[in-house]
Amino acid sequence: MRVIQSMAGAKHGGAEVFFTRLVLALHQAGLNQRVLLRSNPGRQKLLADGGVTAHSMPFGGKLDISTRLQLRRQIAYYKPHVVMSWMNRAAAFCPPPRGRFVHCARLGGYYDLKYYSNCDHLIGNTKGIVQYLVGQGWPEAQVHYLPNFVSVEVAKPMPRRDLSTPEDARVILALGRFHKNKAFDILIEAMSHLPDVYLWLAGEGPMESMLRKKAAQYGVTDRIKFLGWQEEPAPLYAAANLVVCSSRIEPLGNVVLEAWARRRPIIATAVQGPKELIRHGVNGLLVPVDDPQALAFSIKHALTTPKMALELVERGFEHYTSHFSEAIVVRRYMEFFHQVIN
Repeated sequence: MRVIQSMAGAKHGGAEVFFTRLVLALHQAGLNQRVLLRSNPGRQKLLADGGVTAHSMPFGGKLDISTRLQLRRQIAYYKPHVVMSWMNRAAAFCPPPRGRFVHCARLGGYYDLKYYSNCDHLIGNTKGIVQYLVGQGWPEAQVHYLPNFVSVEVAKPMPRRDLSTPEDARVILALGRFHKNKAFDILIEAMSHLPDVYLWLAGEGPMESMLRKKAAQYGVTDRIKFLGWQEEPAPLYAAANLVVCSSRIEPLGNVVLEAWARRRPIIATAVQGPKELIRHGVNGLLVPVDDPQALAFSIKHALTTPKMALELVERGFEHYTSHFSEAIVVRRYMEFFHQVIN
């Protein structure tokens, strides 16, 4: 079987991270793939280090004829059984299948489906997204739920002294783009109610200046460490006491899976993805959206109730290994590819 993986992603992002992770895992499973993506030296190196060559294309705007022509040439040369598109632009640039291949697109959010009109099948990485796609008129037989997985490699904890954090401090970790959807402003406000806690904030984006001003406004600048985007966050998870997802909008919440896989307690807002994943009080804690006091209360409760935190960790890890491990997700993708071409 031959599969083209086409990604028109940004420099950083959860979908981009999972794309790289899945391509490498499918390569290890023996799938014959051709990878096409917007030029990104870091991503291309990660793929090359894993034995996968990536071919770069512009994936520009509507007038980008070059990408359309290159895609057609790649399809004509490689003769794929399946073309799998990631992100709106990759799906829109793919030529109509016309029986030559099966065009599938993987969606990690509630996207405008006008970009997917020439697709045969759509993949949602949450059950909520699948319900949305069916509700938008896609036939149930052409919509599929395929979850994400995360890495579980063992990593040495990040030395706290490297991040100007006291050795005995309690550390919470949050990761993501600095965008209003992630609600890091609420998490920073919650920090004003947690005087002995440090926050490691890994990410970058257009709101960084505003977030730094918020930290100064609430007098917590010395206890918040802005770490930039982290391609390999495993040492941060290993060193943190708690993981927090404070989002206002979160279709999936990879950070929930990351926390489970790395045996860290997770607190998340009760929005789309986290609410689908977490059973409150069983494998994580859910808090209301945009409520810094409730968030601070739950953080304090988790940090000062070690028995409860340990139970959350154990149930979370069990749920991850049962439903979201690499072996399970890779097998489901392989079965999916065989299903759609038969």
